Amino acid sequence: MPTPSTAPLAFDLDGTLSRRARSMTASAIREILKVTQQPDVISFAGGLPAPELFPLDEVRAASNRVLDVYGPAALQYSTTEGHAPLREWIGAQAGIPARNVQIVTGSQQGLDLLGKVLIDEGDVVLVEAPTYLGALQSFQPYLPRYVQVPTDDGGIDVDALEEVLKTTRAKLLYAVPNFQNPTGRTLSAERRRRLVELTAQHGVLLIEDDPYGQLRFTGEAAPSLYSLGLELHGDADRNHVIYSSSFSKTLVPGLRDAWVQAAAPIINKLIQAKQGADLHTPTFNQMIIAELVDSVLPRQIERVRQAYGERARLMLDRIHADFPAGVQSTTPEGGMFLWLTLPQGVDTQALLPRAVARKVAYVPGSPFYALGGGENTMRLSYSNATPEQITRGIRALGDTLREALAGS
Repeated sequence: MPTPSTAPLAFDLDGTLSRRARSMTASAIREILKVTQQPDVISFAGGLPAPELFPLDEVRAASNRVLDVYGPAALQYSTTEGHAPLREWIGAQAGIPARNVQIVTGSQQGLDLLGKVLIDEGDVVLVEAPTYLGALQSFQPYLPRYVQVPTDDGGIDVDALEEVLKTTRAKLLYAVPNFQNPTGRTLSAERRRRLVELTAQHGVLLIEDDPYGQLRFTGEAAPSLYSLGLELHGDADRNHVIYSSSFSKTLVPGLRDAWVQAAAPIINKLIQAKQGADLHTPTFNQMIIAELVDSVLPRQIERVRQAYGERARLMLDRIHADFPAGVQSTTPEGGMFLWLTLPQGVDTQALLPRAVARKVAYVPGSPFYALGGGENTMRLSYSNATPEQITRGIRALGDTLREALAGS
């Protein structure tokens, strides 16, 4: 038993946390996923790829080839920049040198590292309203000041953005132009060029987050913001557009392979930031992906496109049949999500327990707004549900909404 003179001080451990740590919040999606682990709950909450579509045999065969070809090197430490053949392949798809490509451990790490090297406390970060919750979580510890830009069915309202830029000195704009998470909307082709030009004119970095771009199942593809920036500037090292993407949605999420394309000054700082974070993305995982990109990836993308297109159409059909009047839905052309807007006064956060009681779950829309709002919205994911689950789940959710709108 310590004497009073040697007794340890009573630490206020919460008080020892940094301002950055105190600004962190839990992911609303991850918290909801804890509730939906019950096997009888149909979850439209998490944006999870369909596991039955994973190319198990192909990944197994690629793993064996990697070990045969590279031997112990496949299991050794490697360079921070990433596996050279994989970076070269990615660069070739974009028409840029491999030196402008940085491999990261999932897109989420890419966003975190970009926040670390780009955002100073108080910098204005422009985001869509609504925007991807994971980006808000990644950037928040660096203490930015968020400014929301309105969106509509064509994506970012570029006219509204132009008005914002007349009075606001912004550091960067973060956007998900293809099949946006959370709304499923796509930025129209005519707005893309103007968005790139506007941000260039005002000295605003533009982060294009594009994990879903290959998953188009209807409509016409539009050029990436990165390619338009490359066209505008004529050089990868002068391009103000930063591009982020991933193999998680097209191949498998568990290998956690993603990348960032950017000008050399940004890539060089990302390398240094990543050295401090995890040294490098797992060597073996990168080598497996490199084995799959030419042979398996194109087939896998087509397989996923077809499945998600069928599930999205079924979900929309059931929404139209089973939901009460007054509920509006987006119509995605690809990706994994759609967005519902309910009549004003309906709080989807408060409604969630009633839906879970009917064995169906979703993500309330308000966490996707950087500055609040969207209480009457919700995100649904169709990617990880079977057709039978979609039919049953939408019926149960429709009953929940009908009850809420009736004032029960």
